[in-house]
Amino acid sequence: MAASAPVTAHVIDLTRLVSRQGHLTLTGIDRVELAWLSHLLTLQTPLFALVRTSVGCLLLPRVGAQAVQDMALRRIVPDRLDLLSRLTRRGNPARGRAESLLRRLALARVPVWALARGLRHLPKGAVYLNFGHSNLSAPVLSALGQAGLRRLVMVHDCIPLDHPEFSRADAPAAFAVKLAAVSAHADVVIHLTHATRAGTEAHLARLGRVPPGIVAPLGVSVAPPDPTALPPGLDLTAPYFVILGTIEPRKNHALLLDVWERLAKTGGPLPRLFIVGGRGWAGPDLLARLDADPPGVIELRGLTDGAVSALLAGTHGLLFPSHAEGFGLPAIEAAALSAPLICSDLPVFREILRDYPVYLRPDDIYSWVETIKRKVGESRFADAGAGQVLPHWQEHFRAVLTGA
Repeated sequence: MAASAPVTAHVIDLTRLVSRQGHLTLTGIDRVELAWLSHLLTLQTPLFALVRTSVGCLLLPRVGAQAVQDMALRRIVPDRLDLLSRLTRRGNPARGRAESLLRRLALARVPVWALARGLRHLPKGAVYLNFGHSNLSAPVLSALGQAGLRRLVMVHDCIPLDHPEFSRADAPAAFAVKLAAVSAHADVVIHLTHATRAGTEAHLARLGRVPPGIVAPLGVSVAPPDPTALPPGLDLTAPYFVILGTIEPRKNHALLLDVWERLAKTGGPLPRLFIVGGRGWAGPDLLARLDADPPGVIELRGLTDGAVSALLAGTHGLLFPSHAEGFGLPAIEAAALSAPLICSDLPVFREILRDYPVYLRPDDIYSWVETIKRKVGESRFADAGAGQVLPHWQEHFRAVLTGA
């Protein structure tokens, strides 16, 4: 897709990364926003950032965007709360301190109703980029259009609409409002796979307008394995498996707890299951099962990227029994490390990973048990060699910026 005019500046929305201040780990969507921020900071094109706060929007210069990157990577930790943050972020002081810092760096601080006027600092021909599903509202996107910006929006997936049973109760309605804003105002929609594009555009068509779209699979960048960052005393000499991601119903941790219960009853050596990720909004039944310390199951929270890579480098398999995925970045990162992979048979995995994983139904406990038992007896490197089929970040960046 050819660009409609020369791009004079990039404006990246960093609302999501700022909202995540204080969290121990970054989600997949957080990582995408951070990857884009890091890439745009390397370009010569002028860079600005937009951040929605509790009292309006901040327009940040490059130094402000750099500060967000530094906070996300924990290179700096703001320690001051201004008056606005003391009044509006009492329940989230980490976010309040971040917003306090950014207010000091902002070119403009404006309410949403005055946003179009507040963007007068931008050169004509600037492009707005939103990768985080945050700050997607009709007033914001409309104001950006009034200010002359071309609006590129990434829609990772429509899981809240396709699978409301795996979402928080308020998520489907909130997401529907965001998607309606995208339908009405986005100039280009970025899709991660052809499968997600088909699903998203079906929803957009029902809303009345399908913006032009591009498909740009995410890239893969994995940290070098760092065994020294693992918890002291963690034994990795016996076979183990890993599930990586926030604990929530969609990720289907419950199936693996069922699997490990059956494995424990077989009487043979029990491989360990490392559950890597924070507790999200999992139901009380699942949390009670985890709190009961099921045999062979160990929760690991707050690991560094290097520690996660070290786990994946030695595992007999990353297990990914999700009911639905928009892209499944952890599975693709595991493949980049040549880790064996057992995952649900989902279209997005078939499209990106092809024949690399073992595909199983997410409700077939017997097949998961038998496959895991077989993997324990196989060489750790039986499935190595998928790296050449995986997408690269530079290809992703190029596809999107060409479409800008």
